[in-house]
Amino acid sequence: MAIFRQLYNKVINWSKHRHAPYYLAGVSFIESSVFPIPPDVMLIPMVMGKPEKAWRYATITTMASILGGILGYFLGLCAFELIGEPLLQSFGYQQAYAKVVTWFEHYGFLAVFVAGFTPIPYKLFTIAAGATMMPLLPFVIASVLGRTIRFFVVVWGIKGIGKRLEPLFVEYIDTIVWFTIGLIGLAIVIYYCFA
Repeated sequence: MAIFRQLYNKVINWSKHRHAPYYLAGVSFIESSVFPIPPDVMLIPMVMGKPEKAWRYATITTMASILGGILGYFLGLCAFELIGEPLLQSFGYQQAYAKVVTWFEHYGFLAVFVAGFTPIPYKLFTIAAGATMMPLLPFVIASVLGRTIRFFVVVWGIKGIGKRLEPLFVEYIDTIVWFTIGLIGLAIVIYYCFA
């Protein structure tokens, strides 16, 4: 059953839509504060579909993500109990959020910077930054640095090798995705059993 190949083909078609950059900006914005799916899901196919616009897409993703991160910051600062906490609970991020808060107590700026370019859900850090009252300017600087590195490195990698690997990737996409899901599941189990 080629579930992910069909989904990949749909996303490739969406990425070629004339409004795709707006969709990318929207996904990037809301992912940094309330949405569980990372913008890479749209960014990667868009870069593969139109490599000549790769750096423009990286810029759109980065800027929208930073702005969304600022929204997440203010959700944590002004409305944590009303909005932030219910969001974290709805995604099952309570334990992860508690760990993020302890990282903020020890690392602050560095925690936001590292979160900006890792696959850790960025919204945890944006909301936690506001809830722990991290100063806004260091938060924004760390976000700009981390998110820029993250999305420009992704685009650079896809632009460099994506087209050559695309036929192989499409052929084995279902196996790759199921294997990745299995690894993530195993990592979560190990993390919670030994943390």
